[in-house]
Amino acid sequence: MIVAFSISPLSGDETGGVSEAVAAAVRVVRASGLPNETNAMFTNIEGEWDEVMAVVKEAVEVVAAVSPRVSLVLKADIRPGFTGQLTAKVERIEQALAD
Repeated sequence: MIVAFSISPLSGDETGGVSEAVAAAVRVVRASGLPNETNAMFTNIEGEWDEVMAVVKEAVEVVAAVSPRVSLVLKADIRPGFTGQLTAKVERIEQALAD
């Protein structure tokens, strides 16, 4: 499965910024060893249901450690029997664009 998710504290630092808390969540994802990528809006992670959800939960917990309220947006592509789709899906689109 691929999960695209965004975690943010609902209260920022003294400037209203949330980058430090978001960076802590991304560190959790990268330390998981699962295939992942981060863009301006979401972090994508690929793996089995239980392992992906455990990483998402841990990422929420590190943000919750610095904020009493946390926002989580999550979208999942559940396709049993398929792996490597984090890059393969994009490759298929690029191929279709090239045709």
